[in-house]
Amino acid sequence: MANRPANAGAHSAGPQQGPAAAPPPVHHQDFPPSRSSRPSRSNRSSRPGSRQAQRAASAANPAAPGLAWVPYLIVLAGTVAGLLYASQGSGHAGRGAGVVGGALLVAAAARLLLPPRYAGLLSSRGKALDVAAFAVLGAAVLALAVSLP
Repeated sequence: MANRPANAGAHSAGPQQGPAAAPPPVHHQDFPPSRSSRPSRSNRSSRPGSRQAQRAASAANPAAPGLAWVPYLIVLAGTVAGLLYASQGSGHAGRGAGVVGGALLVAAAARLLLPPRYAGLLSSRGKALDVAAFAVLGAAVLALAVSLP
């Protein structure tokens, strides 16, 4: 038995040692810890304005996740309304594009004025970059709307 190769299967010569023990069950209910629960490497994350502090504040306020959708849904509704209006024909394209540009400018104002926990899906990068992107895109679409008849 000691000289038996490691890859010898059940059909190899030698005495059988009974049924093989099943491996222990795997529990998939245990999720890995999130980034916010891991210990931080530096003291920067303990500042009051850090993302970790903002996440903790939004987790403490249960109404924040529901209210964070409101600005996004307003901007989305304005954009969809503008696109639907513009799709009615070439005579409506300018006004529809104006509504879309206005919705993007509303998104820039909402991202600028709202605290991060209420900005919701409008915040994907830093505040300055988000506001600049929405404002530039909104102004460009409005310029296009003015140029259309």
